[in-house]
Amino acid sequence: MADISYTAPQRSFASGILHAIGDFFTLITESNWRVHEAQRLQGMSDSQLAARGLRRDDIPRFVFRDLFFN
Repeated sequence: MADISYTAPQRSFASGILHAIGDFFTLITESNWRVHEAQRLQGMSDSQLAARGLRRDDIPRFVFRDLFFN
């Protein structure tokens, strides 16, 4: 019978803080509806995008049109 044990590597205090900040920004990004919309559009085929009048290169412009592309 094998005995397997695993000890997670210890992080330094600064590394832990930076990791927490990174997790925070990841949470913000993932909760942003624009990111979800872009991912949904990226999952479509080129023909589905064309039916909506979009090309794959147009997705960021389409999703962020009210913020950056007035």
